Amino acid sequence: MAQTKPPADIATMSFEDALRELEQIVQKLEAGDVPLDDSIRIYERGAALKAHCEARLREAELKVEKIVLGADGPKGLEKADDL
Repeated sequence: MAQTKPPADIATMSFEDALRELEQIVQKLEAGDVPLDDSIRIYERGAALKAHCEARLREAELKVEKIVLGADGPKGLEKADDL
């Protein structure tokens, strides 16, 4: 599956800002009072925000794994979710 680039405003968002906006979108969609066309538009934005958050989390996980590895080579690589 081809990965598309997120909109420029999403690409520059911090993880926290993207997650906050994604939570607002979920609340709007769950409320059910958004017109259909708007629902589709904000759902698409939500999908882009979700992908951005997942990418940022993966980047952070890789950084943690590099720190655990250390400059002197393997020190017993620990998975980031085990920390």
